[in-house]
Amino acid sequence: MINIIRLKPIRLLCLMIFLPLFIQAQPDLKALDKYIEKARQAWHVPGMSVAIVKDGEIVWAKGYGTLQAGGKQKVDAHTNFAIASNTKAFIAAALGRLVWQGRLSWDDKVRDYLPDFALYDDYASNQATVRDLLCHRLGLGTFSGDVIWYKSNYTAAEVIRHIRYVPQAYGFRAGYGYSNLMFITAGEVLRAASGMSWHDYLQQYFFKPLQMTRTVTSVKDLEKMDNVAVPHKEINGRMQPIAWVNWDNMGAAGGIISNAEDMARWMLLQLQRGINGQDTLFSPAVQTDMWTPHNNFRLGEQARAYLPQRNYSGYGLGWGLSDYRGYKVVSHSGGYDGMYSRVTLLPGAGLGIVVLTNAMTGIATPLTIHIVDEYLGAPPRDWQAEALARAAKRAAYKKDRVAQRLAARVSNTRPTVALQDLAGTYYDPMYGNIIVTLANNQLTINFEPAPNLQATLSHWHFNTFKINWQQVHAWFDFGTVRFVVDNNNRVTGLDFDVPNDDIFFDEIHAKKIK
Repeated sequence: MINIIRLKPIRLLCLMIFLPLFIQAQPDLKALDKYIEKARQAWHVPGMSVAIVKDGEIVWAKGYGTLQAGGKQKVDAHTNFAIASNTKAFIAAALGRLVWQGRLSWDDKVRDYLPDFALYDDYASNQATVRDLLCHRLGLGTFSGDVIWYKSNYTAAEVIRHIRYVPQAYGFRAGYGYSNLMFITAGEVLRAASGMSWHDYLQQYFFKPLQMTRTVTSVKDLEKMDNVAVPHKEINGRMQPIAWVNWDNMGAAGGIISNAEDMARWMLLQLQRGINGQDTLFSPAVQTDMWTPHNNFRLGEQARAYLPQRNYSGYGLGWGLSDYRGYKVVSHSGGYDGMYSRVTLLPGAGLGIVVLTNAMTGIATPLTIHIVDEYLGAPPRDWQAEALARAAKRAAYKKDRVAQRLAARVSNTRPTVALQDLAGTYYDPMYGNIIVTLANNQLTINFEPAPNLQATLSHWHFNTFKINWQQVHAWFDFGTVRFVVDNNNRVTGLDFDVPNDDIFFDEIHAKKIK
């Protein structure tokens, strides 16, 4: 009896150690509604929608603002937005369904399905598995090679044929580099393994069973739809509408267009571990695979200062993984031309949150954390103010990056070669042909795979010319191209400097071929 009495406090202490730090609470939804709208206005987001699922039910799905800045049509829970890289979890789930059915293994070699698949060396090409494709560990740098598919006419299969020329950034399975190219490849593996395109497969085995009736996979589908948000870019301090961009060739990495109501159904499926009513779309064991860290990140001091309640961060299969206040967090973000989104799940709390926006701002993450805190009963913290301050610093950095280039311009210089000698065809095996033409004393540059990247060139200094894009591009503005000459002053190639964090023109090293 004495021993039992002595053990009780120890057992109680053990229980306390493993309990979450905060007891779940029921937030004031009216107050939350006002908070979301106030945040939208603070971030100058024209329109957004938010959905929350809790304990197996959709408890919130609402739109805020308008489809277009200055417009009258309101966003609602059925308004379609690009979810961009949140598509990756769908591709992982589709392949997971094949794993569950025994038609594919996570550890199958990619070349078993795509014999021509190749990376930077033979070993990586031969050893790369389906699992590797889904967790960003194959040696390519973050966003490296995205210039291949961006606004290009290449098909997904053609994009994949160019991957072998993308430079290696770190050792095989020895680092992390967020790779859209590998998910494009995963989409083609899904096609080869199932006999269906990735979009047809998702439509039949996920969208239809989940009644995601307005979810589509191409901007072409929007032509016959109403209630679609318009993308925006901040130009001269104002949110300006920009055109939807076709992402069909990289659709398996980011092509889905959906809405808060439909995405709520997707989150419920995830929180129910692949079970949809009486139907199993993928098994709980498969979900365990997807929600197991395959690639872990170092948490630096800056990250810990921002979110001290987080102890680890990594990537599973199509999902980002971390923890918060004692709960496992499964999440992903998505960035599209003029739109950002975020999906966040706390399985232990039965909680899921999706934020869809038609602007390229950082509202989704602090808004999500605030909602999570409301449900966990955590102490209040002004996440929005902190995030807005960081966003201001980031904006200042981007402006300074361009300002440095403006300041470095050397006045009163001339090209060392005649303009007609700059004209010609330039070729890069990773990218393809780039054609420079001269007409009426005006140089024009045409990216042959991507006609929408056409630009005129104006002299900057020496053999460097400013790129004057003919269209507005979401990810970049200012840029220059330098004509490379050899020791005999003959033009041999092109080097680009287009400062941005997403589409890396500096990876193109085109040589003049004629």
